[in-house]
Amino acid sequence: MPPQVRSRHRTLIKPVRGGITAPAGFLANAAACRIKKVDKPDLCLIFSEVPASAAGVFTRNRAVAAPILWTRKILQRPILRAVIANSGNANACTGLKGRHDAEAMALHAAAALSIRKQEVAVASTGVIGLPLPMDRIIPKIPGLAKSLSRSGGALAARAIMTTDTRPKTASFEWMTGGRKVRIGAMAKGSGMIHPDMATMLAFVTTDAAVNPQTLASALKEAVDESFNRITVDGDMSTNDMVLVLANGLSGARIHKRNLLSSGFQQALNQVCLGLALSIVKDGEGATKFVTIRTLHGKNKKDCITIARKIACSNLVKTALFGEDANWGRIMAAAGASGVPIHPEKIDIFFDEIPMVRRGEGLGTRQEKKAGRILRKKEFVITVDLHMGTSSAEIYTTDLSLDYVKINADYRS
Repeated sequence: MPPQVRSRHRTLIKPVRGGITAPAGFLANAAACRIKKVDKPDLCLIFSEVPASAAGVFTRNRAVAAPILWTRKILQRPILRAVIANSGNANACTGLKGRHDAEAMALHAAAALSIRKQEVAVASTGVIGLPLPMDRIIPKIPGLAKSLSRSGGALAARAIMTTDTRPKTASFEWMTGGRKVRIGAMAKGSGMIHPDMATMLAFVTTDAAVNPQTLASALKEAVDESFNRITVDGDMSTNDMVLVLANGLSGARIHKRNLLSSGFQQALNQVCLGLALSIVKDGEGATKFVTIRTLHGKNKKDCITIARKIACSNLVKTALFGEDANWGRIMAAAGASGVPIHPEKIDIFFDEIPMVRRGEGLGTRQEKKAGRILRKKEFVITVDLHMGTSSAEIYTTDLSLDYVKINADYRS
């Protein structure tokens, strides 16, 4: 389990078991519909026993998938009871039929749960351009609804996996106002990882009572500091979605004025960042997890832009895979970011090993030391701009031969 975290308001937030169903009143389970080539769970259902405030953040890709269109539409009234999600098929670029199929998934889930279809969010992930096999999905929904349980979260997390090698879950609890509050989450993502957000689905539940406007504000901050700070291959998905549901069953009321002091924002940030880092570490074919850190920039936006340009550079990423301390590629990527820089001021470090001082390399001896850093599974590349007081981090991977192999036969 991850370590306990203490916010700057001294709220003790501790990890607990349970994932998406750790908060009170949430149930889940999954079923195998044979959407994917293998007979594994590929359809999941998450259910709140009472109406829940809801908020979402979605892909900015203009080739948006049908489930995104449905879920964005129903969140105009931000109250949800359920989420139904499938893997193996993205239901993207499927025209009018795809939109009808997304609505049909909500309709059949709602009928099985005795709720309104407008209370059911829909999500899909997988191959683009193929129609959903609704003849295999619809018959599974009634049984899935009947089998919902507090212990079904682990199976639900597996059901949304595509090229993921492992499920990604997190859950925490803390005390606020004398009440115990829990937050739980699950996510998937491994390839097509790039802001905004990544090719990923993430679902968050909490038993705190939070109004939809405050929930949306808190989610935006959490996503900006987590899912929007990761990249694996620079490709933006058609299906990215982060949803949060807050059903209030803990009795703890969270308002805009106590987002920080209650510990809620810190807990949401912690859940989202933990899942985002898990996605990068599970990146397709990845052998390295690398933090790109920019220091002393003029402003945070500039620092993020420069770090992201370095993190997305295929030349940098292939050098990382080859364990080559090629700092020139890092400098070139920073210079190509579009942000005005002063190369003659820049220092570059691999972990604590200096490689560049005031824009000039420090020689082969330092390269050998940096080479030892590059053999590690995780390390930090720091670019000190010496232009201001701002800083930022982007999380990335190397680009390996296995990444090419995985994506060369993804559909075959």
